[in-house]
Amino acid sequence: MMRNILLMSTVLLCLLSCKGPEARRPVKSTSGTFIKESAERNKILYEREEKVIANIIKGDTANSYLSSDSGFWYYYNVKDTVPSLLPKVGDAVTFTYDVKLLTGKVVLSEAENGLQNYKIDQSNQELISGIRDGLKLMKAGETITFLFPSYKAYGYYGIENKLGTNVPVQSTVTLKTIQTLEND
Repeated sequence: MMRNILLMSTVLLCLLSCKGPEARRPVKSTSGTFIKESAERNKILYEREEKVIANIIKGDTANSYLSSDSGFWYYYNVKDTVPSLLPKVGDAVTFTYDVKLLTGKVVLSEAENGLQNYKIDQSNQELISGIRDGLKLMKAGETITFLFPSYKAYGYYGIENKLGTNVPVQSTVTLKTIQTLEND
């Protein structure tokens, strides 16, 4: 009898202990509302900046603005009409640029920035994404003025003691040279 009880309890213990792995649950779960609220704030911010830029473009009859696929607007100060190559990934370019508020107030002058050397899409240089994208639209010798919404400029970080957060800017860029990659 004792043997039957012992055998029965061993079998019962084995059957009950053979359950599959159980997923671990997070200690703290969040609803994800912060991400949704942040996305909504960014949409509202972008729409506001887009309206400001649209008003500037509408009021500037002296220049013919173009819209880029990357989400900024620009016009040519100096345009090269001779067919020539645009910089490609890996090409080394030299250029100068300034950064101004949309009102025209200088934030960073061309002299402060100096002559810049940059490898298209391969350099770890701290350029704003708008200028990185804008350089790909330029030929050597051209000067373009770009209007960047804050997300293509300095965004949430701004520039310490010079530019606040989420401020759209304009930048005039002059592409000096393009040194193409060998072995294309």
